[in-house]
Amino acid sequence: MILKPDQRQKLDDTDDQLFYDYPRFVTHVDDGFIQQLTDLYSDRLQPNTRILDMMSSWVSHLPADMEFAHVEGHGLNAEELARNRRFNHYFVQNLNHQPQLPLPDQSFDAVLNCVSVQYIQYPEAIFAEIHRILKPDGIAIISFSNRMFFQKAIQIWRDASETSRVELVKHYFNSVPGFSVPEVIVNQSTVPNFLQWFGAGGGDPFYAVIAHRIAQN
Repeated sequence: MILKPDQRQKLDDTDDQLFYDYPRFVTHVDDGFIQQLTDLYSDRLQPNTRILDMMSSWVSHLPADMEFAHVEGHGLNAEELARNRRFNHYFVQNLNHQPQLPLPDQSFDAVLNCVSVQYIQYPEAIFAEIHRILKPDGIAIISFSNRMFFQKAIQIWRDASETSRVELVKHYFNSVPGFSVPEVIVNQSTVPNFLQWFGAGGGDPFYAVIAHRIAQN
């Protein structure tokens, strides 16, 4: 196990299903972050493939001009998931109670997780499941910023620096045999270029950790 019991703890240890029982039709990161994520998806995803958007909500930030063979949604609020127009199908499941996904082996070309990895209490099991359902050479993209529901993030995430959080997600991938060496896209400014010339600060930092399921010879 890669985390100690206390590192998995949340300040609010009530059932996550209760916390997400009412819908939140908001975006949890700023427009700059969302644009960078959509650009990343445009670059790394392929059209007419099968996508799992894990721990998702009412919007997936997928490129509007890219069509997929199937987009499967997962989350904790059915009302939010039902609003997501990119989903062909969705299911509700608390991964901290039941980490095994009700999905066949090697059935997806990509698994996406946006600004939710900080809530996973058993990453060893979840990342093993991501590997299981990915096709050979399939891609997993884990993106996050510095925002969170603080009371629902696990202790190791709450206490870590932003750099350490990137290393933590890399460690999650590395704990599962069969993933490629993780690639990191880190802390790109979400402020438009023309504002950077004037020294503008702010904007949500953007982080992504990316790995592929290694194809066996």
